[in-house]
Formats: sequence, structure tokens, C-alpha cells
Amino acid sequence: MTWSWNSFFEYLVSPYILAGVWTTVWLTCVSMAIGIVLGFVAALMKMSNSAVLRGIASFYVWLWRGTPLLVQLVIIYTGLPQFGIKLGVIESALLGFGLNEGAYFAEVVRAGIMSVDQGQTDAARALGMDYRRMMRIVILPQAFRVVVPPLGNQFNGMLKTSSLASVISMEELLRHAQQLAQIEFRVLEAYLVAAIYYVILTSIWGQVQKRIEAYYGKPYMLSGNVALPEPDLALR
Repeated sequence: MTWSWNSFFEYLVSPYILAGVWTTVWLTCVSMAIGIVLGFVAALMKMSNSAVLRGIASFYVWLWRGTPLLVQLVIIYTGLPQFGIKLGVIESALLGFGLNEGAYFAEVVRAGIMSVDQGQTDAARALGMDYRRMMRIVILPQAFRVVVPPLGNQFNGMLKTSSLASVISMEELLRHAQQLAQIEFRVLEAYLVAAIYYVILTSIWGQVQKRIEAYYGKPYMLSGNVALPEPDLALR
């Protein structure tokens, strides 16, 4: 079958394809949000003094990093109903992507927190800060400078990895391109249009990521609105 420019340009502005693009965008954003929350919690658990919490977090990271995402999606969508847990396509995709991203992000967060010099922690404790305040004011703002670049790369990868959801019939960009190719037998045109939109999405995110990295790359300073606790005069 010969190449058809008419079909190519028709697919390029097709509302059906654009609907798939939108699904890919929100699926990526929601999955990453779930992954960030899970990863942050898992990272804190792995750094906990409790052996039980460290064991649970380590097992979660080991399991989800050690198995292919495609296998995880299939098991969640087709395997959980065998145990009475029935999830729809959207719920299965979000759960699979969120758990997978969380396992990888946990190591990113842990590395970011550990990169902060121990002297920063000692200084915060000397000022009388409790754990939560120390993390919020001192540790996390500095850790973000290490965390943001790999997190941005994960988001970029997630835009493309979301195409795996087509295996469980998620109506995202690749799935819509596949259906157009099957119906109209314009395989190359449909898949090339999908590839173009993936390039557009990742390019847009690349510019956003540059701005975020530039923001967190600035020298860290405490906000003027943050009130530090007064030092104990008795220690002088």
C-alpha cells in the first residue's frame, strides 16, 4: 500500500487522535503524582529506624523495580479479579504506573536526602527544630536540587511509557493510532502521527524541565517569612 499524504494530514488534526493525546497527558500527570507520593513515603520508610518499615519499603522497591511494567499492568488488570478485586482499565493503569514510578522515585528521594550534608541536620537540631520542621525548612529544599533532574527525566519517560497501557485497552494515544491503522489500513501514517505527538509532548516537557531545574538551581536561602527558633541563651 502506497503512502497517503491525505491520510497523514487527516490523522494529524483528527479529534480522535487529539483525544488520545489528552488521555496520555492526564494519565502521565496523575500517575506521576501517585508515584511521587508513594516514592516519598517509601523513601522515608527506608530511612526509618524501624526494621519493619525498612523491610516493607525495601520489599516494595525490590519487587516493582525487579519486574517489567508490562507484566505488572497485565497482572493488575487480569490477575486481581481472580482474588475478587475488580478494577477498570483506568484504575488498573493508574495503579500500575503509580506503583512502578513510586518504586523508582523512592530511590531518587532517598539519594537526594542523603546528599544533604550532615552538618545541616546538626545545625537544625542545634536551633531546636523538630524532625518535621527540619525536613521542611532545611533538608527537603536542598534535596530537591538533586531530586528534580531525575524526576523530570522520569516524567519525560512516563509520557512514552504510558503507551504500554494500550495493552489493557486504555484509550490513549497509541491505542487510538492502532485502531485507526486497523480500520483504514494506514499503518505507517497512523503510527508516524503518534510518534510526532510523542516528540511534541516530550519537547514541551523538556522546556518546562529546564525552567524548573533553573529555579531549584539557584543558591538556597531561607525565606524572610520563616522564623527560626531563638537559641537558648543559657548555652552561651
